Amino acid sequence: MNLELRAATLDDLAGLVELENRCFDYDRLSRRNFQWMISRANAELLVAEADACLLGYVLVLFHQGTSLARLYSIALEERARGIGLGQKLLDAAEQAAIDHECAYMRLEVRPDNRGAIALYERNGYRPFATVHDYYEDHCEALRFEKRIRHLGEHAQRHVPYYRQTTDFTCGPACLLMAMATLHPGRPLERREELRLWREATTIYMTAGHGGCSPQGLALAAWRRGFRVRLALSEDGPLFLDGVRSEDKREVMRLVHEDFSAELSESDVEPLLVSQLDIAGALEAGGLPLVLISSYRLTRSKAPHWVVVTDCDQDFIYLHDPDVDHSQHRQPLDCQHIPVSHAEFDKMSRFGRSKLRAAVVLYQR
Repeated sequence: MNLELRAATLDDLAGLVELENRCFDYDRLSRRNFQWMISRANAELLVAEADACLLGYVLVLFHQGTSLARLYSIALEERARGIGLGQKLLDAAEQAAIDHECAYMRLEVRPDNRGAIALYERNGYRPFATVHDYYEDHCEALRFEKRIRHLGEHAQRHVPYYRQTTDFTCGPACLLMAMATLHPGRPLERREELRLWREATTIYMTAGHGGCSPQGLALAAWRRGFRVRLALSEDGPLFLDGVRSEDKREVMRLVHEDFSAELSESDVEPLLVSQLDIAGALEAGGLPLVLISSYRLTRSKAPHWVVVTDCDQDFIYLHDPDVDHSQHRQPLDCQHIPVSHAEFDKMSRFGRSKLRAAVVLYQR
């Protein structure tokens, strides 16, 4: 058999849909899904072909701006089983991820798919989570992970994950995660998420509801009994450049002045910095909330808060509270995201002034 592995093209759409329908009873990719994956997605769709016949495919999704890849789907014709095609497709998927400078591959598999599980385990994948009611028929999914670039090994710190429930509460969602890490058992509740936003919001932002300022988040954490360090690369009201209305800008100035007055009466430790010392904060037992530009993740030019869960010599790991379903992501795709130090340095500068901001929580 003269087997060829190659990138899928739009000419493969009919064959891919037929293969999908033969291989899966549930959660099938549609023709429109395949077309989007081939032409627009941040993905690699590879097909296995022999004698002009499509025998299998593998689909890998990439997380923009990070070192994380996700093996989204793999399918083989029944008559192509037993010839090592699954191994070839998995090898090709890992190589595609490495070519995209990814270091981790994650995937989901049904617990009753023993053949696929055996393949993944033989290749060094290890289970790290179970997702209940994952598939269309309500079956759970096992999640596996493998480090495909062996740069260094490091144990992850356990940080519970909370997904933001509105477009403007990334900061409060991150604060909930940080507080629950330092005080295990602390509930992560939407009521508290919205309460934190009301305390910490700038009221206005570039559009719609305002996000939360570093000063507002620092105060909210301090009021809840945490020791807080506030690191900023500039002083004064933030985010004014993105707001055109002078009336709104004036409101933001007044909010900033009010936060500043409260901070002066607190024991929040302010630091004026040019660089963020993430490793130092983690080593001292802190948990940093860091302001990033979401452009490098979603191509949206907006300030966005993430939690740094850990770091090693190769990566900084993030919990991103924003789950972007248009990118076929699940909440677990947004946890412990590995980002290279160089990429994080670019990501953690916002706006024309290259603002750097971090709110670091510690136990008292």
